[in-house]
Amino acid sequence: MPTVKIAYIGGGSKLWARSFMQDLALAPDLSGEVALYDIDLPAAERNRRIASRINEKPEATSKFTYTVAHDLAEALRGADFVLMSILPGTFREMRSDVHEPEKYGIYQSVGDTAGPGGVLRAMRTLPIYEGFARAIAEHCPGAWVLNLTNPMSACVKVLYEVFPGIKAFGCCHEVFHTQDLLCCVLREATGIRVGRRDIYTDVSGVNHFTWITAASYADTDIMALLPSFVDKYYESGYNESGPTDAFLTDTFSYANRVKMDMWRRYGALGAAGDRHLAEFMNNSWYLKDPETVARWKFGLTTVDWREADQARKIAESVRLAEGRGEVPLRPSGEELVRLLRAIMGLETAVSNVNMPNRGQMPGIPSGSIVETNCVFTHNSVVPVTASPLPLGALSLVRRCSDNIDLVCEGVAERDMDKLFAAFMNQPLCSTLTVDDGRRLFTDMCENTRECLDPYFKLW
Repeated sequence: MPTVKIAYIGGGSKLWARSFMQDLALAPDLSGEVALYDIDLPAAERNRRIASRINEKPEATSKFTYTVAHDLAEALRGADFVLMSILPGTFREMRSDVHEPEKYGIYQSVGDTAGPGGVLRAMRTLPIYEGFARAIAEHCPGAWVLNLTNPMSACVKVLYEVFPGIKAFGCCHEVFHTQDLLCCVLREATGIRVGRRDIYTDVSGVNHFTWITAASYADTDIMALLPSFVDKYYESGYNESGPTDAFLTDTFSYANRVKMDMWRRYGALGAAGDRHLAEFMNNSWYLKDPETVARWKFGLTTVDWREADQARKIAESVRLAEGRGEVPLRPSGEELVRLLRAIMGLETAVSNVNMPNRGQMPGIPSGSIVETNCVFTHNSVVPVTASPLPLGALSLVRRCSDNIDLVCEGVAERDMDKLFAAFMNQPLCSTLTVDDGRRLFTDMCENTRECLDPYFKLW
């Protein structure tokens, strides 16, 4: 049985760590150590205790021990794999990211990847990732690095810029939901019921702004079935996992109207949640105001909601760590453990991940981070060349990809002028005057100065 060491940076995670620990416990052909590292040591310790309870369940088939590392070097030393899922700053900073732009009529449904919130989050995150890359180069240069932190593309870009020899990729589950939607299209048109891993999809774009240009099951072209499906559900919307009005009470729910509109206008299907896709478009299209958002049948995830959700998750972690209540053990539906197994040579997998462009995405510069299918085999992740996007869709992706590269360049050089240029280039900032943009950028930097001062000379 293969034995590995996995270093988990952000090991106090309230979401990703729990799903990873559950999936790892259900992998009978794996064993080893998971070193949990987090600046919040009590949170990492809670996850260690929860993992111990998971391992005690009769359904748990793997043999992993969990430890809490008190410094980054201890966690990384000798690691075969490194997982990264951190929250840069606190919800106080995120409140500014998401809600300060509303004073200028800019609404963000997520605020962690694109738009003004995405730029400020990158400014907080990327300097931290520079340190992670240097530490990985020193303590485990041969490790495979799986990044989960947003802004995904920028984080992966910095890892490669600082440590060119790194073996890193970014994992995101947004495409999975669109694959589920395509399974619904297939079922409605043909009666065939399959799961998302049973269909083939050609995926390309940048993280949270991915597109599907081809989809098939056996000899059935699912994309050929899409026009009639879109015509039927364009106005009402269609939710592959619940009612179309679920967005009214579930902040992560949406009715796929944005991606249907994208399909009609560009001839390719947006392959992320509508909340993410909308943030890469001009702000008057889908995010003009809360009323416009409601008409497109998705929601604005507020920081008030995130704070309340975090409090619920912490309370649950405390309860489970103290032995109160049953610890669930069921597959999460995520792909981290599957990809880890494939890299160890235990299976072959194909999945969409984020890596530097080496020609796999036509029309995007070499070295920019793109999200395409990759083939995972023993100690190997090989990108699959994607079909070219229609020119209209490609022009939108190219703009956003260039913005990501400019943000990374601005952070690397600590150049506030380049960062302001990237800020103003965001499609969500398309209605700002330059003067208003400067005021908003200045205010958002001041609001998060505590996190920025160690790395930037603001003014």
